[in-house]
Amino acid sequence: MIRCLAVDDESYASDIIAAFINKTPFLDLVGTTTNAFEALNLVQEGKVDLVFLDIQMPELTGIQFLKICGGKCKVILTTAYPEYALEGFDLDVVDYLLKPISYERFYKAATKAQQILMPVVPVQQEFLLKPVTQGNDFIFIKGDTKNKFIKVNYDDILYIEGLKNYVSVYTATQRIVTYQALRELETELPQPPFYRIHKSYIISLEKIKMIDGNTVYINDQAIPVGETYKEEFFKVVREGKKGGN
Repeated sequence: MIRCLAVDDESYASDIIAAFINKTPFLDLVGTTTNAFEALNLVQEGKVDLVFLDIQMPELTGIQFLKICGGKCKVILTTAYPEYALEGFDLDVVDYLLKPISYERFYKAATKAQQILMPVVPVQQEFLLKPVTQGNDFIFIKGDTKNKFIKVNYDDILYIEGLKNYVSVYTATQRIVTYQALRELETELPQPPFYRIHKSYIISLEKIKMIDGNTVYINDQAIPVGETYKEEFFKVVREGKKGGN
């Protein structure tokens, strides 16, 4: 999980960012503050990976904050003033969000941070999911002890997210986390109904609630469609392919 801090001198603005953070599975809210110096202390103590930072603050501006923190965390700028964008990118910010901020735009910025802070890496074979026999309608997921496996029915899976060295399998009632490479799991799942639509996401076509532009909605979760997977995914959607169950 990416540890996040929302910093804005207007508390209602930081509350909006906090709500967005809580809605996003790979983000973890450390806290909110209207005090830039308090935020700086948390960063210097190594308690924060990603700061959503307002630029116009009375005691310490966002640009000054960036220069002082010296790359100890990643920063996404939030502001109503577009003229600071260039200077922000010169200081290696992840993204620049103009207020009012929609969740879709927030999520796009958050996934940029995820790709920087949580790159997918290979894992040892012993930690991979237990292979399934063709024709089964379930999979066994490696648990948190050597001989523990959790049975999950394909029909219960909403989507799967790759998080650095781990995979999170989401159902309507639970989130199961296992030490696993997403690309290895992809080979174990039946296609359809499962399709990889992003470097970090596999979804069940049967669970899609809506597609809006390059975003897929499953329940209330917004999932981006990656450029690499876009053409094949929308071909599948247009052809109306369904699962074989």
